[in-house]
Amino acid sequence: MSVKIEVMRERCMGAGNCAEVSPDYFDQDSIDGTVVLLRSDVEPGDENEVETAADVCPVAAILLKSTAASV
Repeated sequence: MSVKIEVMRERCMGAGNCAEVSPDYFDQDSIDGTVVLLRSDVEPGDENEVETAADVCPVAAILLKSTAASV
């Protein structure tokens, strides 16, 4: 199983919690502060960090999707 990240920028309010918790995956737009997804594929071992980033989003703008690993 692998994890992919999806973001809903239209829902984002620019709190920046995700970028603080997981700066390798999230940043903020320099104009409006909304989430910028840096990488959509979560590296093995980073799942807890990315899940925490999704959990601290006050408007649930981050979705994590489990996908079957390619063989």
